[in-house]
Amino acid sequence: MYRNPTPTVDVVIAMPSGQGEGVVLIKRANPPYGWALPGGFVDYGETCEHAAVREMREETGLDVTLTGLLGVYSDPDRDPRQHTMSVVYTGVPADPDSLLAGDDAAEARVFPLGEWPELAFDHARILADYMAARRDRR
Repeated sequence: MYRNPTPTVDVVIAMPSGQGEGVVLIKRANPPYGWALPGGFVDYGETCEHAAVREMREETGLDVTLTGLLGVYSDPDRDPRQHTMSVVYTGVPADPDSLLAGDDAAEARVFPLGEWPELAFDHARILADYMAARRDRR
């Protein structure tokens, strides 16, 4: 029997400036509680890309187009429940007005860039990497 990290996905959903430029965060309905990037577990037989798009629809009501790979986050302590490895994408919604909490999300909101609440897991680090990547593109 092998003990391997569990694959997960997260997406930094960039909302357009007409919506108040920012990113979508969800308030988790299940432990560990708190604000987090939308995401979840990759199902058996599913690609990471498909899982990311599916999870965004389930948790935020948004149909998201993935725009890039931000990074892979695999610190064994990133999730208090178990060792997970998250493939983190960036994405944009087809219809930003469709934002609606669902599935494991008690709430879904757009937070202005750099003005997020305290975050679960290692999502503060992920968003810091996102902000650094945005600065580097300018």
